[in-house]
Amino acid sequence: MARPYEDDLRCKVLEAHDRGAGTLPELAKVFGVSLPWVWKISAARKRTGQAERVPHAPGRKRKVDEAAELEVLIWFEEQPDLTIDEVRARLADRLQISVARSAVGRLLHRLKLHRKKRLPRSGTGDGDQPKAAHRAS
Repeated sequence: MARPYEDDLRCKVLEAHDRGAGTLPELAKVFGVSLPWVWKISAARKRTGQAERVPHAPGRKRKVDEAAELEVLIWFEEQPDLTIDEVRARLADRLQISVARSAVGRLLHRLKLHRKKRLPRSGTGDGDQPKAAHRAS
């Protein structure tokens, strides 16, 4: 995949246009770039007011910021056996952050907090029942 042009080139093209050194099609030829790219950076500057590229941060933004993460760490220092549902409830009540159970699980993993796993209860499941004998007819 092609790399984006440097901000320096963007600024030079736009400064030349501001000085009246030529039209956008002329400047595209002078600087050796495509006309659609020059149109794009000109429109972006009109929209944002800046010549430099806007940094791209892909993906969803986290609801739980660093301050909330520190709060969760404090909760676990005070009560290390918190469950996901308890953390989720505290986030909602104390910090007004509504997140799914899976997001809390990812948060705990990111903070390297391990939850104690419950042992399976005996007497539950099919493995504990004796199998019925099969009768041959």
